[in-house]
Amino acid sequence: MSPLTRRTLIAGGIASAGVTVLAPTTANAISYPFTLGVASGEPAADGFVIWTRLAPSPLNADGLGGMGSTSVAVDWQVATDQRFTQVVRSGTATATQSWAHSVHVEVTGLLPGREYFYRFRAAGHISPVGRGVTAPAVGTSPSLTMLFASCSHYEEGYFTAYRRMAEENPDLILHLGDYIYEGGASTTKVRQFAPSAEIANLADYRVRHAQYKTDVDLQAAHAAAPWLVVWDDHEVENNYANLVRANTSPAGDFKVRRAAAYKAYYEHMPLRAAQAPVAENMQLYRRVRWGSLATFHLLDTRQYRDDQACGDGTKVCPEADDPARTLLGATQEAWLLDGMRQKLGTWDFLGQQVFFAQKLASADGAKSMDSWDGYSANRGRLQRGWDAAGLRNTVVLTGDVHRSWAADLMNDYAAQDRVVGTELVTTSITSGGDGSAADTGLSSLNPHVKFYKNLRGYVRTVTSPTRVDVDFRFVDRVTTRDYPVRTLQSYVVQAGNPGLQAP
Repeated sequence: MSPLTRRTLIAGGIASAGVTVLAPTTANAISYPFTLGVASGEPAADGFVIWTRLAPSPLNADGLGGMGSTSVAVDWQVATDQRFTQVVRSGTATATQSWAHSVHVEVTGLLPGREYFYRFRAAGHISPVGRGVTAPAVGTSPSLTMLFASCSHYEEGYFTAYRRMAEENPDLILHLGDYIYEGGASTTKVRQFAPSAEIANLADYRVRHAQYKTDVDLQAAHAAAPWLVVWDDHEVENNYANLVRANTSPAGDFKVRRAAAYKAYYEHMPLRAAQAPVAENMQLYRRVRWGSLATFHLLDTRQYRDDQACGDGTKVCPEADDPARTLLGATQEAWLLDGMRQKLGTWDFLGQQVFFAQKLASADGAKSMDSWDGYSANRGRLQRGWDAAGLRNTVVLTGDVHRSWAADLMNDYAAQDRVVGTELVTTSITSGGDGSAADTGLSSLNPHVKFYKNLRGYVRTVTSPTRVDVDFRFVDRVTTRDYPVRTLQSYVVQAGNPGLQAP
């Protein structure tokens, strides 16, 4: 597959001899509106979503990006080549104030397992070019190169890891939560948030998302491949649980705040209309098939959970083992197990947010209440459910903890009895700053946990019908720009043989 060059990303639709071009048809009524870049997502066998948002002044305090109230026609094209000599789909969408002039086009009618390129035009301006990929047809299982990441704190470092991800030219990127952070600005960090106060209303969430999207490295990663996204807590407020807040600052109606956060999230992500929020609710859990090779079960571990037990934190807490406690909610749990039992692909990937395997913090049994350890019965039901269905190729993909981990999932953690799945935990893009390669998080208390590293980066997987090759990829520093990436640990997960093996 041909990579996007820097010139392509910047130039977008510049004309040349013999090239089909979105020629300007109206006078430039607004300044260049594509300051937030372009993105694709939600790949299917016949298409994908393409996204942009018009924002000539993206950090305006009103959250409208300098667009005001006028609706704007946005033309779009999808082609088989970067120069758009073979346009295969085109159309016009309308960007409105009510959705912050964002555009979500659900492109259909494409061929399966193909690379395409897309761009937009509005008010005489042409966007950068993005690359989309359709999923393979059901019944086929070509190799899949997928990267996954989480936790990008804007203030704590540069998004070099996103740039390195773009350079990998993957088929698919997963983001597993904490895409933005909601806190107030610091004067001691590498960069500063806008707005400066903790965000709590729609205008502020829009500005914060826009600030992230102006980052050129993040734009490159979005333009390079289709994304699948799910959130964690910082897209709204740290450690919230359903409609329960972690604290009361800033004051206000949390339903209103959650509605604002969910709306802004949708406005800035390449999601389908099926995910559009209604008030303070948004169904983000969903299933995406990659031919007959893999099924991605994308989970929401934040919107439906019971509050963290025993006041949150890491502690000994018998309440955490209460069979009635749920992280997913009964509806989502049933949906997940039903989908897994259908055996739609060789591999089941669970894209979710918090540490899944048991991880004891001390000999007295202290565990994190914000992880699946705080909802152990819910975890047990899932593991028993997929194990009873004979599923031997379950891989849990996790973010949240700002460290890289890898673990075998056990039928019985106390007895270390029988491996039933695999967990791969990506570190953060920037959260936690540079980290320290000398840190060690492994413990004899958790013999099923095999790998730990406190550096920033992402995970690369290459999946075939017989194995998943896993590389933990790291940049040594994020407080300085443009470090190279390197692999510090690799594993293989063999089909039918859950758990981590040497490559």
